[in-house]
Amino acid sequence: MSPGLLDDVFPPPVRARLEETADLLRPSPVGEFDSPEAAAALAGAEVLLTGWGCPPVDAALLDRAPSLRAVVHAAGTVKTFLSPAAFDRGIVVSSAAAANALPVAEFTLAAIIMGAKRVFPLAGLFRTRRTHRTGADLDRQHWLGTHGLTIGVVGASRIGRRVIDLLRVLDVEVLLYDPYVDAAEAAALGVTPTDLDTLVATSDVVTLHAPDTAETRGIIDARRLGLMRPGTLLVNTARGPLVDTEALTGHLVDGRLDAVLDVTSPEPLPADHPLWDLPNVFLTPHLAGAQGNEVGRLGALAVDELARYAQGAPFEHPVHRGDLGRIT
Repeated sequence: MSPGLLDDVFPPPVRARLEETADLLRPSPVGEFDSPEAAAALAGAEVLLTGWGCPPVDAALLDRAPSLRAVVHAAGTVKTFLSPAAFDRGIVVSSAAAANALPVAEFTLAAIIMGAKRVFPLAGLFRTRRTHRTGADLDRQHWLGTHGLTIGVVGASRIGRRVIDLLRVLDVEVLLYDPYVDAAEAAALGVTPTDLDTLVATSDVVTLHAPDTAETRGIIDARRLGLMRPGTLLVNTARGPLVDTEALTGHLVDGRLDAVLDVTSPEPLPADHPLWDLPNVFLTPHLAGAQGNEVGRLGALAVDELARYAQGAPFEHPVHRGDLGRIT
């Protein structure tokens, strides 16, 4: 992983557990695999403990690690660095994506509550005028508050499921679109399954939690944006390419829709893009995932997985080859 991440991902108590659990071939992270020190470590490594900034782990690298049996990723997706060749060689893989899902879900819940309350345009108006709101200000909003809303969740990913769980604190109905979730599983989640067109047409809030794949890219396109009712709030804490940015821009410029966007396509938007200045759009710099004191959760989960491996137990958070087409 990137060497500067060590203390954040493995704060002292977590680092102590790591050292109790595993024999570290190096005291500090390898930032690249081409040095003699890295080569020596790879030659004897049974487990690679990886994180953000990990160089590619491809077939050629695996040839240099003949003893490798497991990859434990102290971050989210492994698709950015790990070749499918690892699965072909019987290497077991774990990811801390579940630990990263919690802050994203918390951020999403906050975005839904604040967005439904129209906090962002009204706060901007308050800041500009520096006087209290008027009835006319409220009348210009499509609706205010979360009571009785229909929330449409797109994707029962780890994050999507966390969001569904957190939404239980609100008095809302939750719809779900996920082609991999059947009726029985949807019932267990406490949601109503539906097709995507129905979800976008009947939800007051649409929140995106699908991966960026060939099937999901542009899933919220011009046609589906047109199906959304006036005042619909779109929340995207997943991936920017899920949404047709140009089509969305038109609906936001004319005030028909509102949006909270932690990700965009492109990312960031050009400096002169109209979304920067719209009162009904709240842009954040891809910060919904683990930040600051949240990052230590990733290392803690990774050490838990290492302990299971050391005991001969299966990972609690495995990544399988078949998952690669369905994860971000």
